[in-house]
Amino acid sequence: MSNDMEKEERYIHFKGLGNEAFKHQNFTLAIENYTKAIQVLENEDGNLDIANKNDINIIDENVEDIRKHSHKHAHALSIIYSNRAQAQLKLENYGLVINDCSISLDHDKLFVKSLYRRAVANYAIRELNNALKDCKEARLLASNDIKIKMLTTEISNEIKRLKFEQAIDVLEKSIFTSINWNDISHLENNKDDMPQSLEIEIINEVTGDIIISNGLTQDYINKMIEIFRNGGKLCKSDAFAIVSAVNTIFKNESSMVEIGFKNKLQCENNYLYLANVKKITVCGDTHGQYYDVLNIFKTFGNVSNDHVYLFNGDFVDRGSWGCEVAFLLYALKVLYPNKIFINRGNHETDDMNSVYGFKDECKFKYNEKLFKCFSESFGNLPYCTLINDDYLVMHGGLFSDDNITLNSIREINRFKNVHGQPPKVGIQMELLWTDPQIEEGRSLSKRGIGLQFGPDITKQFVEKNKLKGVIRSHEVRQNGYEWEHNGLLCTVFSAPNYCDVQGNLGAVIEMTLDENNEVNVKSTNFHAVEHPNIPPMNYTKNQYGF
Repeated sequence: MSNDMEKEERYIHFKGLGNEAFKHQNFTLAIENYTKAIQVLENEDGNLDIANKNDINIIDENVEDIRKHSHKHAHALSIIYSNRAQAQLKLENYGLVINDCSISLDHDKLFVKSLYRRAVANYAIRELNNALKDCKEARLLASNDIKIKMLTTEISNEIKRLKFEQAIDVLEKSIFTSINWNDISHLENNKDDMPQSLEIEIINEVTGDIIISNGLTQDYINKMIEIFRNGGKLCKSDAFAIVSAVNTIFKNESSMVEIGFKNKLQCENNYLYLANVKKITVCGDTHGQYYDVLNIFKTFGNVSNDHVYLFNGDFVDRGSWGCEVAFLLYALKVLYPNKIFINRGNHETDDMNSVYGFKDECKFKYNEKLFKCFSESFGNLPYCTLINDDYLVMHGGLFSDDNITLNSIREINRFKNVHGQPPKVGIQMELLWTDPQIEEGRSLSKRGIGLQFGPDITKQFVEKNKLKGVIRSHEVRQNGYEWEHNGLLCTVFSAPNYCDVQGNLGAVIEMTLDENNEVNVKSTNFHAVEHPNIPPMNYTKNQYGF
């Protein structure tokens, strides 16, 4: 058998394994096999022992070496890079998607799938002009493709909307000031919805701030849980009341909430002493997996006077019960404002909600105005929580600037953000988006936004700020959690069997005080539970390959 025939057989073998893994939604395994297929074609000796020039974990800054490679297998390489890009897209590694599609197009500039997939990745990270350019090129090649046409229209409309908002440049008013509480109680509700029970008191008409003066009790929350479990909803007046009341609470919290077992002066750095609290439970991403959230409370205990919870962002999107999860956490926050805390994640943003389902879900179950209320409340969420002066908990991770300290985070003015959306660069973005890496130093992010930081960066930050460690979420871990960076950083992810396909465990971090008044930290995982047969992103009309 000739060397070329042997190489082709090995390429077909690994490509087939990749396709099979993708079919079964094992995207990590698909990427591994597509990478091997690429290596077969790119190494003229067919030797698989060489290092892959396009590493699957980071973006290689020297991809020109690949692009100048022999075009002998150009068509096959264009296809396999595009296949790998599609698998990376499923894992939200948008930077790697863009990278692979660019290489694919270097081998075949007319390959429509790569143009489309690169457009989708740019759309996801809101590089809208780049996304539109690829869509237009793809449409020239495939004018009848419905998905390309729909994505082109959506991106064009989004760009027009943003330009219009910039042009009018009017003073922003809170959406909550537009709620007519007399009229809202007469909105039509379904017979299976929870009847109106909540009474509100307007405390500031100018800002739209309210409190719930009557009706929100633990019994109300228990009834709400069962209504949601059986597929029902809140009546619209109660739904608006809960989001409005919790928004008032979030506005009064610092960008870095500081809580702990230590009995410090209340006025010192706005520190909240959790008197009589025996346990703090930290949860990672829950992504609209309502039945798994209920299982967290069943397994680890309910919010109570001696048990505090911290939810570390990404409680909406992907899963099809984002409204139910949000209402449950929000109602608990209103009832127990100093016993449950919520950090903002990268999915508590308009960009992600438009792509990953929460906006469509909220419009389907309630209405667009309620989504706008949720959106404003997301903009007022704190970015991180400091526990006991020992552990900093944020959704994403650490920073591009070595000079960032806890005081830098304290000084964030999140209320200056336009429409409540975080900036695309800087400390606020990094708190939501960055990821750890095994290597020392920093590198470009596989996500196409943010960065990756190594053990040395974590060590330096912890030592400078006199911490014991950093806790973050933002990434699936098969065990539900992973202690990284020599034990100074923990990733915790609380959405088991993420998107119904990942097969991962969920986990929480439990903190208690030992006999020496030192914080004891325990990582515990749990399995997914059954839920109604409704797939992820069920209410999203246009998924574009996500």
